[in-house]
Amino acid sequence: MELNQYLEVFIEESKEHLQTVNDSLLELENSPEDMTIVGEIFRSAHTLKGMAATMGYQDLANLTHKMENVLDAVRNNKVVVDSDMLDIVFESVDDLEAMVTDIAAGGSGERNVEVIVEKLKRIENGEKPAEVQQSGTAIKKQDQVKNQTVSAENMELTLNEFEQTVLQESTEQGFMNYQIDVKLDNNCLLKGARVFMVFEVIEDIGEVIKSIPPVEQLEEENFDTSFSVVVISKMDIEEIERRIMNVSEVESAHVSLVTNDTNQKPHSEASPLSEQELDKKESKAPEVASKSEKNESNTQTQKAATQSKTIRVNIERLDVLMNLFEELVIDRGRLEQISNDLEHSELQETVERMSRISGDLQTIILNMRMVPVEQVFNRFPRMVRQLTRDLQKKVNLQIIGAETELDRTVIDEIGDPLVHLIRNSLDHGIEMPEERVEKGKPEEGTLQLKAYHSGNHVFIEVTDDGGGINRKKVLKKAIENGVVTQEQSETMEDYQVAELIMASGFSTADKISDVSGRGVGLDVVKNTIESLGGSISIDSKQNEGTKFSIQLPLTLSIISVMLVEVQNEKYAVPLSSIIETAIVSKKDIMHAHNKLVMDFRGSVIPLVDLKSILEVPETLEEEEHYSVVIVRRGEKMAGLVVNSFIGQQEVVLKSLGNYLTNVFAISGATILGDGQVALILDTNALIK
Repeated sequence: MELNQYLEVFIEESKEHLQTVNDSLLELENSPEDMTIVGEIFRSAHTLKGMAATMGYQDLANLTHKMENVLDAVRNNKVVVDSDMLDIVFESVDDLEAMVTDIAAGGSGERNVEVIVEKLKRIENGEKPAEVQQSGTAIKKQDQVKNQTVSAENMELTLNEFEQTVLQESTEQGFMNYQIDVKLDNNCLLKGARVFMVFEVIEDIGEVIKSIPPVEQLEEENFDTSFSVVVISKMDIEEIERRIMNVSEVESAHVSLVTNDTNQKPHSEASPLSEQELDKKESKAPEVASKSEKNESNTQTQKAATQSKTIRVNIERLDVLMNLFEELVIDRGRLEQISNDLEHSELQETVERMSRISGDLQTIILNMRMVPVEQVFNRFPRMVRQLTRDLQKKVNLQIIGAETELDRTVIDEIGDPLVHLIRNSLDHGIEMPEERVEKGKPEEGTLQLKAYHSGNHVFIEVTDDGGGINRKKVLKKAIENGVVTQEQSETMEDYQVAELIMASGFSTADKISDVSGRGVGLDVVKNTIESLGGSISIDSKQNEGTKFSIQLPLTLSIISVMLVEVQNEKYAVPLSSIIETAIVSKKDIMHAHNKLVMDFRGSVIPLVDLKSILEVPETLEEEEHYSVVIVRRGEKMAGLVVNSFIGQQEVVLKSLGNYLTNVFAISGATILGDGQVALILDTNALIK
């Protein structure tokens, strides 16, 4: 069987299961008595183990199995859940994530996990997690020989008391108890994969009670070619045999009834069993008693699946689709231009209809590329847990609006800036517990991560209730570093002082730590967000807390712009940065510090003459008024002086290529309806 075709699906589903395990472990730490959470973790781990074994990643499957054993011990009240125990489980999850990442990068997924396996074993055996962590990396050699093969024909069918009870009660409910003896072809290459496929068929037939050899040995291919499974089902023997024989490389499948005589030899030591049996052990009652309820539940699930079907699509295919649609948008603009020039009514009607349809198509394509910011937010609960333990602080992380959607390209870039902001809030913002108590605050700090839509933008806010930004300390450091002068510092507003912490190399940390304080974080955050066409602002109050607010465009490829004319050249100004447009008489223009300024609603804002900035040749005579586009970058504003306004339009943002990467104040170009190329202005670069 060719497994490469399933590799992409395996990687994606493995990441999803590991994320579920991570999230559930964090929940379990807050609710250690909730066995429902343990069951959810167990199911994800069990599925991951089966997939890894099928794909041949044995290290991944083995480590997951050891983690399963610990979870099973928790379910059976043999192991107590506490932070020390979860630290070790989290370590194993880190190793699993590293293996999956290696596989995704084209590696073999192999990893030395002897140390963490030994820790998991010792927890399973009842040792205290704290002692296990302190004992170092002593590795005990396994007594069992892994390569030992076991033949099912030489093993006696023995059921423990619980298994006998399950079979007895299933008989009373009208079910049949079967032993299925399966023999694989002698030339079968991937026995573990074949066993997995057989088990999938068997689990559709009924409930698995026991396997001989045990599941662990089957997955590790520690058997000859035969194995047996005890199942409860209502299906006929012939139908069961037919279904199993449909699996390739199965030489024979013999089904026989399990009678009460077979159950006379209870076995004191239970073998590793299937997920279904372990779920039975948790409930201490056979699942067959609720068969009708299960059927009803399955019916509802099938209806839900019918109503909402999904399919995985490679992001590269969506990129190709987006590129094709961008060309269509350019041609649409050209057609609109031609129809307006010709003034042909039928042509205009057709173009209008095509514009509406292409607009709907654009919405659908953009929505296909939208993914919830939850994909980024999911990594933070685990990170916050670890950092608060390292910093010895108590912090409650609140996540709001994780379902808010952003374009995939923006999602890929926003993760690292948010990591910087969260680490900064935990290290610099939120105080130590004793310091918070002295200030009359709760001992536990609050860190809130919030996302929401507003117009054509998404806002992401990182808010903490810590000490806020110390104005005097920031200004002192800024003056020492030469960022501002003493005279400038005396007239600066609070928001201007707060923005100083995003200057390159700026840090107010008293000492450098592994968490933050190296002065290489917030300037990177600012640059990354502005490169995405977004902006960041800071609102802070002393001893009350700080809020970082990030504004991002919904998408980066098709944007709404205001087309303007500078002499005879056309330029596009993104609508997202425009406050309004105005016609200003020359006599209303003032001079300050040798610069042109204007009064805008009580605020004095500088004017930027695009003609001189862009070095456009003068071809038109000057008029008695200025056409001004007023733009904003955070709290700063400026007026861009142009010759005329053309109008609003949706355009495709095209890169200038590898040779024109550092052109000042130009973020890209677009092709207009008349075939002309218009440069798209980077207003952030024009506002100082």
